Amino acid sequence: MPVVLRVGPYVFFFFSLENDEPPHIHVQRDRDVAKFWLNPVALASNRRYSEHELTRIRTLVVANRDLLLRGWHDHFGATDH
Repeated sequence: MPVVLRVGPYVFFFFSLENDEPPHIHVQRDRDVAKFWLNPVALASNRRYSEHELTRIRTLVVANRDLLLRGWHDHFGATDH
């Protein structure tokens, strides 16, 4: 589970066996988890986050998109799906 970024209570990561999907990032705080596609940034799934918090997280994903994509490509290779 490569961790790409930590911002406050949020951990941004992906699973090593997810290279069969387009670039995305999981964001976890405690037991809350969301998944965002990175190209373009869009919510893929959500478990337990409120709409207000999802908006805050989406802002963080957009602000750090280049870093998150770089982490994805460094781990899986430079090809997009």
